[in-house]
Amino acid sequence: MSYHHFTTYERGRIEELLSLGYSHRKIAERLGRHRSSIDREIHRNATSEGYGGEHAQVAYSTRRKHSKPKGKRTDDLVTTITEKLWATWSPEQIANTVTLGIVSFKTIYNWLYSGVLSAVTVRNLRQKGRRRKTEKRGKFSMGIPISERPHEVKSREVFGHWELDSMVSSRGESKGCFATFVERKSRLYTAFKTPDRTASSMQTAITALYNILPKGAFQTGTTDRGKEFACCTAIQDQLGLTLYFADAYSSWQRGSNENSNGLLREFYPKKTNLALVCQEELTHNLFLINSRPRKCLGWKSPIQVFLHEVAHLS
Repeated sequence: MSYHHFTTYERGRIEELLSLGYSHRKIAERLGRHRSSIDREIHRNATSEGYGGEHAQVAYSTRRKHSKPKGKRTDDLVTTITEKLWATWSPEQIANTVTLGIVSFKTIYNWLYSGVLSAVTVRNLRQKGRRRKTEKRGKFSMGIPISERPHEVKSREVFGHWELDSMVSSRGESKGCFATFVERKSRLYTAFKTPDRTASSMQTAITALYNILPKGAFQTGTTDRGKEFACCTAIQDQLGLTLYFADAYSSWQRGSNENSNGLLREFYPKKTNLALVCQEELTHNLFLINSRPRKCLGWKSPIQVFLHEVAHLS
Protein backbone atom coordinates (compact mmCIF):
# COMPACT_ATOMS: atom_id res chain seq x y z
CA MET A 1 0.00 0.00 0.00
CA SER A 2 1.45 3.40 -0.96
CA TYR A 3 1.84 5.91 1.85
CA HIS A 4 -0.50 8.88 2.20
CA HIS A 5 -1.19 11.29 5.04
CA PHE A 6 -4.12 10.96 7.42
CA THR A 7 -7.14 13.08 6.54
CA THR A 8 -9.31 15.16 8.85
CA TYR A 9 -12.05 12.52 8.53
CA GLU A 10 -9.67 9.70 9.53
CA ARG A 11 -8.48 11.61 12.58
CA GLY A 12 -12.08 12.15 13.64
CA ARG A 13 -12.76 8.43 13.22
CA ILE A 14 -9.69 7.54 15.32
CA GLU A 15 -10.96 9.79 18.12
CA GLU A 16 -14.43 8.23 17.91
CA LEU A 17 -13.19 4.62 17.87
CA LEU A 18 -10.80 5.23 20.77
CA SER A 19 -13.69 6.60 22.84
CA LEU A 20 -15.60 3.40 22.08
CA GLY A 21 -12.72 1.30 23.43
CA TYR A 22 -11.34 -0.02 20.13
CA SER A 23 -7.73 -1.24 20.16
CA HIS A 24 -5.17 0.19 17.77
CA ARG A 25 -5.30 -3.01 15.75
CA LYS A 26 -9.09 -2.85 15.38
CA ILE A 27 -8.93 0.83 14.42
CA ALA A 28 -6.36 0.02 11.75
CA GLU A 29 -8.66 -2.66 10.32
CA ARG A 30 -11.66 -0.29 10.25
CA LEU A 31 -9.67 2.45 8.48
CA GLY A 32 -7.74 0.15 6.15
CA ARG A 33 -4.45 1.29 7.66
CA HIS A 34 -1.43 -0.52 9.06
CA ARG A 35 -1.36 -0.81 12.82
CA SER A 36 2.02 0.94 13.05
CA SER A 37 0.56 3.96 11.25
CA ILE A 38 -2.21 4.22 13.85
CA ASP A 39 0.36 3.82 16.66
CA ARG A 40 2.52 6.66 15.29
CA GLU A 41 -0.45 8.96 14.68
CA ILE A 42 -1.77 8.59 18.22
CA HIS A 43 1.66 8.80 19.85
CA ARG A 44 2.61 11.90 17.83
CA ASN A 45 -0.57 13.92 18.40
CA ALA A 46 -1.99 12.76 21.73
CA THR A 47 -2.02 15.14 24.71
CA SER A 48 -2.26 14.51 28.45
CA GLU A 49 -6.04 14.46 27.99
CA GLY A 50 -5.87 11.84 25.24
CA TYR A 51 -6.17 11.89 21.45
CA GLY A 52 -8.38 14.53 19.82
CA GLY A 53 -8.99 14.62 16.07
CA GLU A 54 -9.24 18.41 15.83
CA HIS A 55 -6.06 19.00 17.85
CA ALA A 56 -4.22 16.33 15.81
CA GLN A 57 -5.17 18.06 12.55
CA VAL A 58 -3.94 21.46 13.81
CA ALA A 59 -0.66 19.93 14.98
CA TYR A 60 -0.21 18.19 11.64
CA SER A 61 -0.86 21.41 9.66
CA THR A 62 1.65 23.32 11.80
CA ARG A 63 4.38 20.76 11.25
CA ARG A 64 3.76 20.75 7.49
CA LYS A 65 3.90 24.53 7.35
CA HIS A 66 7.32 24.66 8.99
CA SER A 67 8.85 21.65 7.21
CA LYS A 68 11.29 22.59 4.46
CA PRO A 69 13.19 20.19 2.21
CA LYS A 70 16.95 20.37 2.44
CA GLY A 71 17.27 20.71 -1.32
CA LYS A 72 20.34 20.29 -3.49
CA ARG A 73 21.95 23.66 -2.88
CA THR A 74 25.49 23.61 -1.52
CA ASP A 75 28.13 26.32 -1.28
CA ASP A 76 30.35 24.52 -3.81
CA LEU A 77 27.49 24.14 -6.28
CA VAL A 78 26.52 27.82 -5.98
CA THR A 79 30.14 28.85 -6.52
CA THR A 80 30.48 26.64 -9.61
CA ILE A 81 27.27 27.92 -11.20
CA THR A 82 28.21 31.52 -10.43
CA GLU A 83 31.62 31.11 -12.07
CA LYS A 84 30.08 29.71 -15.24
CA LEU A 85 27.45 32.47 -15.42
CA TRP A 86 30.21 35.07 -15.16
CA ALA A 87 31.98 33.17 -17.97
CA THR A 88 28.87 33.92 -20.11
CA TRP A 89 27.46 30.37 -20.01
CA SER A 90 23.69 30.02 -20.11
CA PRO A 91 21.80 28.05 -17.40
CA GLU A 92 20.97 25.35 -19.96
CA GLN A 93 24.63 24.94 -20.90
CA ILE A 94 25.58 24.66 -17.21
CA ALA A 95 22.81 22.16 -16.42
CA ASN A 96 23.72 19.83 -19.28
CA THR A 97 27.44 19.73 -18.56
CA VAL A 98 28.67 20.90 -15.15
CA THR A 99 25.59 20.11 -13.02
CA LEU A 100 24.25 17.24 -15.11
CA GLY A 101 22.04 15.04 -12.92
CA ILE A 102 22.24 17.45 -9.95
CA VAL A 103 20.09 20.46 -10.82
CA SER A 104 18.19 21.38 -13.99
CA PHE A 105 18.44 24.66 -15.87
CA LYS A 106 14.98 25.57 -14.52
CA THR A 107 16.36 25.27 -10.98
CA ILE A 108 19.25 27.57 -11.90
CA TYR A 109 16.78 30.14 -13.24
CA ASN A 110 14.72 29.83 -10.04
CA TRP A 111 17.83 30.40 -7.95
CA LEU A 112 18.60 33.49 -10.02
CA TYR A 113 15.11 34.91 -9.57
CA SER A 114 15.00 34.14 -5.84
CA GLY A 115 18.45 35.61 -5.10
CA VAL A 116 20.10 32.33 -4.10
CA LEU A 117 23.00 33.14 -6.45
CA SER A 118 23.78 36.40 -4.71
CA ALA A 119 26.86 37.23 -6.80
CA VAL A 120 24.87 37.33 -10.07
CA THR A 121 21.41 38.46 -11.16
CA VAL A 122 19.17 37.93 -14.15
CA ARG A 123 20.79 41.02 -15.67
CA ASN A 124 24.04 39.07 -15.96
CA LEU A 125 22.46 36.59 -18.36
CA ARG A 126 23.29 36.89 -22.02
CA GLN A 127 20.55 38.61 -23.99
CA LYS A 128 18.93 36.94 -27.00
CA GLY A 129 19.73 38.39 -30.39
CA ARG A 130 17.26 40.89 -31.77
CA ARG A 131 15.76 40.78 -35.21
CA ARG A 132 18.11 42.45 -37.67
CA LYS A 133 17.04 45.04 -40.18
CA THR A 134 17.74 44.42 -43.84
CA GLU A 135 20.94 46.18 -44.84
CA LYS A 136 21.07 48.40 -47.89
CA ARG A 137 24.66 48.26 -49.09
CA GLY A 138 26.71 47.55 -52.17
CA LYS A 139 26.19 44.18 -53.85
CA PHE A 140 27.68 42.40 -56.87
CA SER A 141 26.39 39.69 -59.20
CA MET A 142 29.39 37.45 -59.92
CA GLY A 143 30.33 34.32 -57.98
CA ILE A 144 29.00 30.77 -57.56
CA PRO A 145 25.43 30.56 -56.13
CA ILE A 146 24.71 28.46 -53.07
CA SER A 147 22.56 26.13 -55.15
CA GLU A 148 25.79 24.67 -56.57
CA ARG A 149 27.29 24.01 -53.15
CA PRO A 150 27.90 20.25 -52.52
CA HIS A 151 25.40 18.44 -50.32
CA GLU A 152 28.12 17.38 -47.88
CA VAL A 153 28.69 21.06 -47.06
CA LYS A 154 24.99 21.75 -46.48
CA SER A 155 24.59 18.70 -44.25
CA ARG A 156 27.68 19.57 -42.16
CA GLU A 157 29.05 16.07 -42.71
CA VAL A 158 32.55 17.21 -43.66
CA PHE A 159 34.91 19.41 -41.67
CA GLY A 160 36.57 22.48 -43.16
CA HIS A 161 33.68 24.44 -44.67
CA TRP A 162 33.20 27.95 -43.32
CA GLU A 163 30.65 30.76 -43.32
CA LEU A 164 31.99 34.31 -43.69
CA ASP A 165 30.61 37.73 -42.88
CA SER A 166 31.61 41.16 -41.62
CA MET A 167 30.60 43.16 -38.56
CA VAL A 168 30.66 46.95 -38.72
CA SER A 169 30.77 49.87 -36.30
CA SER A 170 27.98 52.44 -36.15
CA ARG A 171 27.44 54.04 -39.51
CA GLY A 172 29.28 57.34 -39.97
CA GLU A 173 31.30 57.01 -36.77
CA SER A 174 34.07 54.57 -37.72
CA LYS A 175 35.22 52.36 -40.56
CA GLY A 176 36.53 49.72 -38.15
CA CYS A 177 35.18 46.22 -38.86
CA PHE A 178 35.51 42.59 -37.91
CA ALA A 179 35.85 39.89 -40.55
CA THR A 180 34.02 36.94 -38.96
CA PHE A 181 34.29 33.22 -39.72
CA VAL A 182 32.52 30.12 -38.36
CA GLU A 183 33.29 26.50 -39.25
CA ARG A 184 30.01 24.76 -40.07
CA LYS A 185 30.59 21.35 -38.47
CA SER A 186 32.29 22.37 -35.21
CA ARG A 187 30.70 25.87 -34.96
CA LEU A 188 34.11 27.29 -34.06
CA TYR A 189 33.87 31.06 -34.42
CA THR A 190 36.69 33.53 -34.98
CA ALA A 191 37.16 37.11 -36.10
CA PHE A 192 39.87 39.47 -37.32
CA LYS A 193 40.01 43.24 -37.03
CA THR A 194 40.02 45.02 -40.38
CA PRO A 195 40.51 48.75 -41.03
CA ASP A 196 37.47 48.97 -43.30
CA ARG A 197 34.85 47.01 -45.21
CA THR A 198 36.62 46.70 -48.52
CA ALA A 199 37.35 43.69 -50.70
CA SER A 200 41.10 44.06 -50.12
CA SER A 201 40.68 44.04 -46.31
CA MET A 202 38.46 40.97 -46.47
CA GLN A 203 40.95 39.24 -48.77
CA THR A 204 43.70 39.90 -46.24
CA ALA A 205 41.59 38.44 -43.41
CA ILE A 206 40.67 35.33 -45.41
CA THR A 207 44.30 34.79 -46.34
CA ALA A 208 45.37 35.19 -42.71
CA LEU A 209 42.91 32.55 -41.51
CA TYR A 210 43.86 30.17 -44.33
CA ASN A 211 47.55 30.45 -43.45
CA ILE A 212 46.91 29.90 -39.72
CA LEU A 213 44.84 26.74 -40.16
CA PRO A 214 46.34 23.34 -40.95
CA LYS A 215 45.97 22.04 -44.49
CA GLY A 216 42.44 20.82 -45.19
CA ALA A 217 40.81 22.85 -42.41
CA PHE A 218 39.63 25.60 -44.81
CA GLN A 219 38.13 24.18 -47.99
CA THR A 220 35.18 26.42 -48.94
CA GLY A 221 33.33 29.47 -47.72
CA THR A 222 29.68 30.54 -47.81
CA THR A 223 28.81 34.21 -47.62
CA ASP A 224 26.40 36.91 -48.78
CA ARG A 225 26.86 39.26 -51.72
CA GLY A 226 28.28 42.16 -49.75
CA LYS A 227 30.77 44.21 -51.75
CA GLU A 228 33.61 43.13 -49.45
CA PHE A 229 33.39 39.65 -51.00
CA ALA A 230 34.07 40.89 -54.52
CA CYS A 231 37.52 39.41 -53.85
CA CYS A 232 36.13 35.90 -54.51
CA THR A 233 37.96 35.51 -57.83
CA ALA A 234 41.28 36.58 -56.31
CA ILE A 235 40.75 34.17 -53.40
CA GLN A 236 40.06 31.34 -55.83
CA ASP A 237 43.21 32.13 -57.83
CA GLN A 238 45.47 32.74 -54.82
CA LEU A 239 44.33 30.05 -52.36
CA GLY A 240 42.19 27.68 -54.38
CA LEU A 241 39.20 28.38 -52.14
CA THR A 242 35.70 28.42 -53.58
CA LEU A 243 33.22 30.94 -52.15
CA TYR A 244 29.50 30.15 -52.47
CA PHE A 245 27.02 33.01 -52.27
CA ALA A 246 23.70 32.80 -50.44
CA ASP A 247 20.47 33.98 -52.03
CA ALA A 248 19.26 37.51 -51.40
CA TYR A 249 17.35 38.01 -48.12
CA SER A 250 18.11 34.42 -47.07
CA SER A 251 20.20 34.84 -43.95
CA TRP A 252 19.18 31.36 -42.74
CA GLN A 253 21.46 29.93 -45.43
CA ARG A 254 24.33 31.25 -43.31
CA GLY A 255 22.63 30.61 -39.99
CA SER A 256 25.74 29.66 -38.02
CA ASN A 257 27.49 32.92 -38.89
CA GLU A 258 24.41 35.04 -38.22
CA ASN A 259 23.94 33.40 -34.83
CA SER A 260 27.63 33.71 -33.92
CA ASN A 261 27.69 37.37 -34.88
CA GLY A 262 24.80 37.85 -32.51
CA LEU A 263 26.82 36.24 -29.72
CA LEU A 264 29.72 38.60 -30.40
CA ARG A 265 27.34 41.57 -30.48
CA GLU A 266 26.59 40.87 -26.83
CA PHE A 267 30.13 42.06 -26.14
CA TYR A 268 30.12 44.80 -28.79
CA PRO A 269 26.65 46.35 -29.26
CA LYS A 270 25.91 48.13 -32.52
CA LYS A 271 27.03 51.56 -31.26
CA THR A 272 30.52 50.25 -30.41
CA ASN A 273 33.47 51.71 -32.31
CA LEU A 274 35.16 48.48 -33.36
CA ALA A 275 38.33 50.32 -34.37
CA LEU A 276 39.02 50.89 -30.66
CA VAL A 277 38.77 47.20 -29.72
CA CYS A 278 42.16 45.63 -29.06
CA GLN A 279 42.92 42.19 -30.51
CA GLU A 280 43.69 40.77 -27.06
CA GLU A 281 40.21 41.67 -25.81
CA LEU A 282 38.60 40.30 -28.97
CA THR A 283 40.52 37.03 -28.62
CA HIS A 284 39.40 36.68 -24.99
CA ASN A 285 35.73 37.16 -25.88
CA LEU A 286 35.99 34.71 -28.77
CA PHE A 287 37.46 32.17 -26.34
CA LEU A 288 34.45 32.62 -24.03
CA ILE A 289 32.06 32.01 -26.93
CA ASN A 290 33.93 28.95 -28.18
CA SER A 291 34.27 27.44 -24.70
CA ARG A 292 30.53 27.26 -24.09
CA PRO A 293 28.99 23.78 -24.53
CA ARG A 294 26.45 23.61 -27.38
CA LYS A 295 23.28 21.57 -27.48
CA CYS A 296 23.74 20.95 -31.21
CA LEU A 297 27.18 19.45 -30.49
CA GLY A 298 25.99 17.03 -27.81
CA TRP A 299 26.99 19.53 -25.11
CA LYS A 300 30.58 19.69 -26.28
CA SER A 301 32.20 23.05 -26.91
CA PRO A 302 33.20 24.25 -30.40
CA ILE A 303 36.85 24.18 -29.31
CA GLN A 304 36.60 20.51 -28.33
CA VAL A 305 34.95 19.49 -31.61
CA PHE A 306 37.31 21.63 -33.71
CA LEU A 307 40.45 20.19 -32.12
CA HIS A 308 39.08 16.67 -32.53
CA GLU A 309 38.44 17.28 -36.25
CA VAL A 310 41.87 18.86 -36.78
CA ALA A 311 43.54 15.88 -35.09
CA HIS A 312 41.84 13.55 -37.57
CA LEU A 313 42.61 15.46 -40.77
CA SER A 314 44.10 13.12 -43.33
